[in-house]
Amino acid sequence: MSVVTAVFMLLGAGIAVIAGIGILRFESSFARFHAAGKASPIAYLAAAIGAGIELGWGGSGLLLIAAAAMTLTLPFGVHLLFRAVHRAQGVDGAE
Repeated sequence: MSVVTAVFMLLGAGIAVIAGIGILRFESSFARFHAAGKASPIAYLAAAIGAGIELGWGGSGLLLIAAAAMTLTLPFGVHLLFRAVHRAQGVDGAE
């Protein structure tokens, strides 16, 4: 494993750990979703870059497809979670 690969993998792991700490420490569900929703694709992309360097072109292509799927679908999923929590708390008057 090269130094560049190790740095990217450790960077991704570090970002994921920081996001996990944020999920545990933040008090509101909105802040928890924000910590998870913002950090998880960044952590994945950093780790995927490191793994892609190590795997070569074939593995990098599959990682790129997974990264594109995550980058496109994660904002919608987090938005739906925000909306569900908002409605369940009855903030907008809906019960």
